[in-house]
Amino acid sequence: MVKVWDWPLRAFHWSLAFFVLLAWFTPGRFDGLHRFAGYAVIVLIAFRIGWGLFGTRYSRFRALGRRLRAAPAYLANLRRGKTGRYRGLNPAGTAMLVAMLLLLAISTATGWMSTTVRFFGVPWVEDTHGYVSDAVIVLAVIHVLGVLAACVLQKENLVRAMVTGWKRRQR
Repeated sequence: MVKVWDWPLRAFHWSLAFFVLLAWFTPGRFDGLHRFAGYAVIVLIAFRIGWGLFGTRYSRFRALGRRLRAAPAYLANLRRGKTGRYRGLNPAGTAMLVAMLLLLAISTATGWMSTTVRFFGVPWVEDTHGYVSDAVIVLAVIHVLGVLAACVLQKENLVRAMVTGWKRRQR
């Protein structure tokens, strides 16, 4: 076994999942809770960017460009049942990380904007917030399905790895 995901990264991951779902289910009826969840997501995004620059080995963004360029070939191979093994994020996971952080940044920015005097009730702000928030949920579902598919194809429990931080050593 090899330690891959450190506890700050795992805490970020599961906290983000919790607060995104909380924000998703609370607008309208529980606006205070919705805003709180949105602000928590902003803090988590800021943490992840900092941890991506200064965190531990598998938390850093150092291989981001290379893995993003490898994502199309990785997805093509995935259709053939070939995944390869990666200690950190695989290329699809890297693409998901970037897409999620960007969409969450847009969602939280437009959510915050809609609470200001200048942008309250502005249609493009509200529409952008709604559409991007929906896209975040779609990506989250794709992420979960992708993790489950990788678990089956690689015969490795990636969910357990994100809970414990440990993955099987590559052979």
